Parts: sequence; structure tokens; C-alpha cells
Amino acid sequence: MPITKGAKKAHRASLRKRVYNLRRSRTMNETVKNMRKLITGGQVSEAEGMLPTVYKAIDKAAKRGVIKKNTAARKKSRLVAAIKKVK
Repeated sequence: MPITKGAKKAHRASLRKRVYNLRRSRTMNETVKNMRKLITGGQVSEAEGMLPTVYKAIDKAAKRGVIKKNTAARKKSRLVAAIKKVK
């Protein structure tokens, strides 16, 4: 537990930021999971239509530091590769 006044304040701030980070991470993971379901289900046109929203979720997570930049690039690349493989 934090002892000093500054550490207590930093802990409160980190708890607030954690909520936003979890929300951003959860939305990213859900959109990627929904996209994977569409790909495995053979619904390629729906998956391609969903691609911009998935990109947006991944890019926002990378921008806010939830995931690293290269991780975001890898996720996007693998999703597109999965779509091309099904086509």
C-alpha cells in the first residue's frame, strides 16, 4: 500500500486509468474475436466490412499504450492474412 501522500494520489490515478485501459482492451479483444468468428464461419464479405472497426479498436489500444505498436501491426497483419487464406 502507498504510504506517502504523492504515492496515494498516484495509486488513485492508476486505478482510474486501469478502468479505461481494461475497457479499451476488452473492446479490442471482442472485436477481434467477432472478426475471427466471421472468418471461420466463412462470411468473408462481412469480415471485410468489419475490418475498419477492428483496425480502429487495435489502433486506439496501441495509441493509449494498452498494447505495443508492433503487437498492433502483427494483429492487423494476421487478420488480413486469415481473410486472404479463406478467400
